[in-house]
Amino acid sequence: MNQVQSDVLDAVIIGGGLVGGLTALLLAQGGVQATVLDAAPILDAEKTKSVANPRVLALSQATIHLLKTVGVWDRLARQQPYTGMQVWNKNGYGEINFGHATEQTPSVEQALGSMVEPSLLNLAIQEKMLEQLQDYRTQVKVTAIEQGVGGIWQIHLADGTQLKTRLLIGADGANSFVREQAFIDLDILDYKQAGLSCAIRTAQPHQHVARQIFLETGPLAFLPMASLKPEQEGYWQSIVWTLPDDYAEEYAALNDADFTALLTRESHHMLGEVLEATPRAQFPLKARAAQQYVKAGLALIGDAAHVIHPLAGQGVNIGCLDAAILCDALLHDLKRGVWAHEQTLQRYEHRRKGQNDAMMHSMSAIGWMERTPLFPVVWARNFGLKQVEQHAALKDAFMSQANGLQILKDTRYAV
Repeated sequence: MNQVQSDVLDAVIIGGGLVGGLTALLLAQGGVQATVLDAAPILDAEKTKSVANPRVLALSQATIHLLKTVGVWDRLARQQPYTGMQVWNKNGYGEINFGHATEQTPSVEQALGSMVEPSLLNLAIQEKMLEQLQDYRTQVKVTAIEQGVGGIWQIHLADGTQLKTRLLIGADGANSFVREQAFIDLDILDYKQAGLSCAIRTAQPHQHVARQIFLETGPLAFLPMASLKPEQEGYWQSIVWTLPDDYAEEYAALNDADFTALLTRESHHMLGEVLEATPRAQFPLKARAAQQYVKAGLALIGDAAHVIHPLAGQGVNIGCLDAAILCDALLHDLKRGVWAHEQTLQRYEHRRKGQNDAMMHSMSAIGWMERTPLFPVVWARNFGLKQVEQHAALKDAFMSQANGLQILKDTRYAV
């Protein structure tokens, strides 16, 4: 039997992951209770904490600040701050170093950012939503979405429930059902590449430095991660290796001994021998950009709006900035007695879409420059790396862009 909810909700967020959950918590902090519809189940806290996730998210200072703002950061079971970044090309002469290496575990305030396992982040977000939200639903399947009379969005659930809302926020990932049902077109750039990911243990400690080497096949990143074993703290890293599709399949199929030997060789022994590797996962790499982020009464955020190359590890961070800019605009207008006005949503799109598209295209361009054998491009690439390394102002500009704090400057979430 259909259960039609007669009340029109202020906001419904479809997707309860990092970006959707952060949006709901920021709104709740501003006095707006959103209904969150999440397809995922509630995580088992003890099981989640006891298993190391081989992938990590590189969280910027802006993302960390937002998570602190809503009380999520201190709930994380573990995280690994990093104080340095090193980027170089295997066949080039340029190298960029940001920050510094350290044997001592720094505080997150002293770090460039922090590496966090997605499962632990999702657990902390879930726990906070269970505390703060009045209507947080899990294991929900949305079957249809349509816009009705007066611009009100109607959401149909598999159990027959129908919800109505003045504002529908799509935070349901790269294959967004919200985007599809709203008939928003998507631009896709298929890199014909895959990301190969796993956790590894190296002979030498990472010293809280994130490293990325550009190989002929694509960039290989070593990202520091926390260890479940205290005696191995400082020696575990998550890798993301961007490879052509056929290489990714071949490397994923190698036995552990052959794979660790390959990784040791291809990484130029940058942390000595790779001693151990967890089972490998691979995922296709495609850039996606929604042609519009908003419609009347609807907004897309995070991967529902954009997916960029993992080259700089910024995908999750720009999604959290989407959440902050959207919530700031909505709560600003709420003070004036306006909610989800079309101009408010367009202002959000104006502030975010251009920046996100620029980030997507720049990552694509850098990836091409690092792979091409054309001499003029190789020369320009090496020259550019040297210039950035030698000029503090250029380094500062790069770091300002990466930490995201500048984007929060004119919002209620400014540091």
